[in-house]
Amino acid sequence: MARKASRAGNGGRIVQGDTALYPEDRRDAARRSRSEVVFDEQAMLGALFGEFDANLVQIENRLGVFIAARGNRVAIEGGEDDVVRARQVLVTMHERLLTGQELDSGAIEALIGRSNEPLLEGIITGDAKGPPIMIRTRKKTIMPRTAMQAEYMHALASRHIVFALGPAGTGKTYLAVAQAVSQLITGSVQRLILSRPAVEAGERLGFLPGDMKEKVDPYLRPLYDALYDCMPPEQVDRRLASGEIEIAPIAFMRGRTLSDAFVILDEAQNTTREQMKMFLTRFGQNSRMVVCGDPKQVDIPGGATNSGLHDAVARLDGVEGIGVTRFSTADVVRHPIVGRIVEAYEGPNA
Repeated sequence: MARKASRAGNGGRIVQGDTALYPEDRRDAARRSRSEVVFDEQAMLGALFGEFDANLVQIENRLGVFIAARGNRVAIEGGEDDVVRARQVLVTMHERLLTGQELDSGAIEALIGRSNEPLLEGIITGDAKGPPIMIRTRKKTIMPRTAMQAEYMHALASRHIVFALGPAGTGKTYLAVAQAVSQLITGSVQRLILSRPAVEAGERLGFLPGDMKEKVDPYLRPLYDALYDCMPPEQVDRRLASGEIEIAPIAFMRGRTLSDAFVILDEAQNTTREQMKMFLTRFGQNSRMVVCGDPKQVDIPGGATNSGLHDAVARLDGVEGIGVTRFSTADVVRHPIVGRIVEAYEGPNA
């Protein structure tokens, strides 16, 4: 049974496809498929296939297909649905390389995990409504790895205040910092302010030596890590020294009006109602504000019922100018095992 050839994105074209019933599959009428994709940009093939074809092996292992690469031609064989998914993942990987994105196992795993979603191709290549969704910083161009990340990135670019809720590893803080750096570089904001409550995760560290900066820096380390990943270290240090980038605990926000600034509050589930109200009312002219947190990881006394994040989302969801993005374990883009760990802790035995 033949299948008509069709286009698959801008990076590759499907030149051959057929579907047939293997003798061993006749009993349950399971269909097998074979497709071939030709990639025009041969200079990208090394990065596309990976060292020793590691990227192709990853797709084979996850989707149960067989992939054979010969020159710029890639043949895919397996179950019909799996072949379609593998083909889409390969074409999307190529599109990412064409737009300057790097590929790693985490990015490929995320593409595989979401390859059965109709939004996948539109996220990467754009559609009739507009160009691809991306964030450009000094060090890299960042594109969404999941459909929910695409929604989040759109909200970051269009809403005044965004709440990002969900488990670790979904990109809540990282994408917010990337958007903030992008707007700082282009001059659409004059300052970048990063904050979080100084609350230990189930520990009591006691007295910490040093000045105020040295005392609070351990709590703010994840924000520094995201900054250094989006900007050259010398620029981060220079902007920190000049005050263009400020990193401080939430207690330092009281009494201020944060104008012409991109403000991020991380680990917001550990704020009280009073702290959250104080923080949100700091919002000034020409500002953006992002509030990130995992409602299931509350470390303050009283738990979720006393969390300022829980209270604020309940009050403000649906208010004009405010967006709420809710990530799930399916959106985890760290190592695949992180998603499985989160699912195990949130399962029926949690």
